Amino acid sequence: MDVYIGSDYRGFEKKNQLLKSLPATDYNIIDVGAYSYHEGDDFNDPAIAVARNVRKDRDSKGILICDSAHGVTMQANRFKGVRAAHCENEESAILAREHDDANVLCLSAHFLDEETMKKIILTFLETKFSNLERRVRRINRLDEREDYD
Repeated sequence: MDVYIGSDYRGFEKKNQLLKSLPATDYNIIDVGAYSYHEGDDFNDPAIAVARNVRKDRDSKGILICDSAHGVTMQANRFKGVRAAHCENEESAILAREHDDANVLCLSAHFLDEETMKKIILTFLETKFSNLERRVRRINRLDEREDYD
């Protein structure tokens, strides 16, 4: 499975640590940036890169890391077909996958250490969607478009 990973400057160091420690034999980890540390860079760029790749490759997953994980989650969720979930522990990762078929995992560099991130990532990647009718119905509704005033 292809796994696209991206971060802004706040997640840059932890992303690079994870690239060295994630099992490459099980997953094809693809770094989509940032490729160098630039203090104050925008979280939008890696979130857009991950979301575009996950939307194009429906069998893939994405991982995003920024300071709080809020910005990358909001940006990624603007893409039709992307279901980004901010997870802070293994249980939330299980629920995001089983209940909501999340395909992008968003992690906080501020609140999580590398070892905890690794556990959450592996849980996220190994957990399957439950595929219950009510969950499929709810997920399909996520991409409904409507203009709100």
